[in-house]
Amino acid sequence: MKKALIIGAGPAGLTAAYELLKQSSQSGEKIDVVVFEESGDFGGIAKTVNYKGNRMDMGGHRLFSKVPEVNAWWSNMLPAQGAPAMDDIILNREVETAIGGPDPEKEDNVMLRRRRVSRILFDGKFFDYPISLKWNTIKTMGFATTMRVGFSYLAAVFHKRPEDNLENLYINNFGRKLYSMFFEYYTENLWGRHPSEIDASWGKQRTKGLSIFGIIKDYLGKLFKVKNRKVNTSLIEEFKYPKYGPGQMWDVTAQKVEELGGTILKHARVKSFHKDEKGLLTSLTYEQDGREMTMEGDYFISSMPIKDLVGGMNDVPAEPARIAEGLPYRDYMTLGVLVPRINLKNETKLTTVSNIVPDCWIYVQDRNVKMGRLQIYNNWSPYLIKDLKNTVWLGLEYFVNEGDEYWNMTEKEFSDLGVSEMVRLGLIDSADCVLDTHMEKVKKAYPAYFDTYDEIDTLIEWLDTIDNLYCVGRNGQHRYNNIDHSMITSFEAVKCIMTGSKDKTAMWKVNTEEGYHETVDEKDGENEVD
Repeated sequence: MKKALIIGAGPAGLTAAYELLKQSSQSGEKIDVVVFEESGDFGGIAKTVNYKGNRMDMGGHRLFSKVPEVNAWWSNMLPAQGAPAMDDIILNREVETAIGGPDPEKEDNVMLRRRRVSRILFDGKFFDYPISLKWNTIKTMGFATTMRVGFSYLAAVFHKRPEDNLENLYINNFGRKLYSMFFEYYTENLWGRHPSEIDASWGKQRTKGLSIFGIIKDYLGKLFKVKNRKVNTSLIEEFKYPKYGPGQMWDVTAQKVEELGGTILKHARVKSFHKDEKGLLTSLTYEQDGREMTMEGDYFISSMPIKDLVGGMNDVPAEPARIAEGLPYRDYMTLGVLVPRINLKNETKLTTVSNIVPDCWIYVQDRNVKMGRLQIYNNWSPYLIKDLKNTVWLGLEYFVNEGDEYWNMTEKEFSDLGVSEMVRLGLIDSADCVLDTHMEKVKKAYPAYFDTYDEIDTLIEWLDTIDNLYCVGRNGQHRYNNIDHSMITSFEAVKCIMTGSKDKTAMWKVNTEEGYHETVDEKDGENEVD
């Protein structure tokens, strides 16, 4: 029996494990599958942390895809809700449900349908994210600023910049004024680099089809009820979400992998890979419980950072080694903060438990704080909160570099920082309002698009010479993929293995060409959960 060794138990790694076990079993030539996970959790950055009954979603993960195969896969793991969730019941709020689906009040393995609200907190005021064409936007921004934004965009339309960096891309799409208000500082805070130093391809992936023109087009489509219009995912109004957060999806998947005969090794850190004279991988060495062990394999599916993958190989040519070593990452810290209430007023028409603001997350555009985003876990799922009616569970998100002054803070120091910034932003009156806090860190959460990234095609070309190596997922491809994109890379990798194909082109093209762009027919998007 042939053996596949899979590095990482995040969305890409577990998808590959499940699909390989299922498809090889159906083909009659079963493949032995072993998954190595460095931590004790499943899901990678899409894990869910349970702290004293309050759950944290690392980074916020809306499940949305236009790919039928992905939607069917999710539904197989967690079927769509067939009855209202707790907050819908409390508020007597109508929600679309699936006939025969599980009741989230009685069953745990269920996918909720949630309302998407994300806004920008800028200069103490709320703006829609992305900026929308509404009277409230003009009123909040002020007539004079709105006019400057409009003329700035017109100037950008007639004087296009070469899109050779992220700053120029944003200015072309939104104009310099809007860029300076809502993109420049946030992007620099996120990546630790000015947008002019970042490759434009990151922005193209995250804002496919999104611009002032796209926002106007979407607004007019709604106004005149245009049929079959295309909706950018940044504009979607609903999404899927597991009852207990995104990590639940991968906990369920891991269980199914083991039921199919797969092996998952937790706290197993892969340290090195061994190639033979033909350039094929033959084995890997991992550390577990203080011991180093080596395991042989026929196929190697890696979702670990390319930098570490290549760094752990023998006989790597100088050029690929240099490029891999220079690939940059941004790390992530979040502070869970439990409070009885927050000062932000709900001035929307959307009802919520305790009338808190309805946002899933808020982009913090304030140059006086380090905080990048603010999650309100109550609005992701009512089941993330131990006491939904009497507490608000928040996630303060910070983008850092491993080893910097923030990363090296003690939990108390980080808690003091986060709480002081909440006071500065007016979210709470004082530190005395805080009931509890909890810190989480994630290494290499975001593959970055600068330094040697512009040479990554050369590195990919060399990686593809290793016929039995398949690089999948966000860190496995050094690409800022969403969950569905990461899963599709694994679909393609498994397809190569099962067909014996050495052509990995489709695997690397996920989330780079029009076929994978995040637009969807409005009529399909409205029914995606059912």
